[in-house]
Amino acid sequence: MALHADLTREIDEGPAGPAVGAFFDVDGTLIAGFSAVAFLRDRLASGRMRARDLADAILSTARFQLGRLGFSGLIAATAAWLRDVPEQELEELAERIFARALASAIYPESRALVQAHRRRGHTLAIVSSATRYQIEPIARELGIPNVLCTRLEVQNGRLTGRHLWPTVYGGGKAMAARTLARERGIDLAQSYFYTDSHEDLPLLEIVGRPRPTNPNRRLAAIAALRGWPARRFTTRGTPGLTDVVRSSLALASIVPSFVLGAVPGVLNWSRRDMVNLAITTWGEFGTALAGVRLQVHGEEHLWSHRPAVFVFNHQSAIDMLLLCKLLRRDFVGVAKQEARRNPLFGPAFALAGTVFIDRFDRQRAIAALRPAIAALRAGTSLVIAPEGTRSPTPRPGPFKKGAFHMAMGAGVPIVPIVFRNALDALPKHGLVIRPATVEVVVHPPVPTEGWRVETIDRHVAEVRALFVETLEG
Repeated sequence: MALHADLTREIDEGPAGPAVGAFFDVDGTLIAGFSAVAFLRDRLASGRMRARDLADAILSTARFQLGRLGFSGLIAATAAWLRDVPEQELEELAERIFARALASAIYPESRALVQAHRRRGHTLAIVSSATRYQIEPIARELGIPNVLCTRLEVQNGRLTGRHLWPTVYGGGKAMAARTLARERGIDLAQSYFYTDSHEDLPLLEIVGRPRPTNPNRRLAAIAALRGWPARRFTTRGTPGLTDVVRSSLALASIVPSFVLGAVPGVLNWSRRDMVNLAITTWGEFGTALAGVRLQVHGEEHLWSHRPAVFVFNHQSAIDMLLLCKLLRRDFVGVAKQEARRNPLFGPAFALAGTVFIDRFDRQRAIAALRPAIAALRAGTSLVIAPEGTRSPTPRPGPFKKGAFHMAMGAGVPIVPIVFRNALDALPKHGLVIRPATVEVVVHPPVPTEGWRVETIDRHVAEVRALFVETLEG
């Protein structure tokens, strides 16, 4: 069964084509929390926000919440802080904040909804009172081409401190959706709108399929009265105590796993026996304690040809735990030098034979990898992330060539392991593992016989294309 199949069944079985619109609010709907908070936090941390500006922001927000200030007044106060800021500077800031904070706040369930609507050929649009600087990176990541939002005035490449009318708030959202519907031939009676707020009632009332998502108290009451199906997502936002405890136990279980592994290690006087039992035990116990399940396609390729160089897309800090469950025995990993300093995992990884490399010193990195090549030739597989670092989104970054050179040099195949949604369990910068089903696709071994240094770039590109195709499929 496809992930989130129950959530998307209505869409999958409903009408198709661009005449059906799928409109999405952002804050509290596509992402957990408020995008503006991430921008405010950055301005405070960087010292670009004066104490007076902060006081004005708090006062304006309080007056808005109490109903003493309209949304236009709130956005006017916000725009005033940005007077004379170069628009390019704000666009660059938006990209940094997205990568650092907002990408990891996207609900996996919302991502699944967007993907389901895209598969049906629906017209996708974000309708939000936020500005384009908050929204456009999110829209690009989710593949939503239409962004209907509040606009700030720009002249000669700088913000003027004013906003453009109309704002996309309340009735303004319904107005923006009607305009897009006229332009694109969208039938609003067949369309969907996802939002968490009662303030979006004007748009909820003109679509045929209103879908309250993580509704606030007032919207939840309205939805119950009108029979609108409401959904709540818990995979992002503040974790519960149970998730914190589960995560702590899952990570800490690496210690008793190695203690258990020491038994056959001592009895057989074999470090490899110790490591094999330890990583198998941690893979099973750790994922069970965290509530993470694997749905593996092509599992036979994990065993059909060993030794091999297993390459994976590095989405999450939980990837190594997942690899232990998948590969189970007779492999060593490659990790950044900084991982050695982790008080819990550093000693365990070192004991398991992990190769630590200095990402900023190419010659030292090459020297550190020589034992890994010897291990490959002796029958021990190698697992490595060719991106070299975690990605904040499912999209893989550029691949480095080291893993491919090692496979070619040792005469072993490359086996691509694609984690489609490890971010669901633990996104970049996340600290608490959430229960999730992670879909894994293992491709058949890619032979390296006949590879040459002159053709390595082509082979790397072909393997990366497998990852991209699998993640987008």
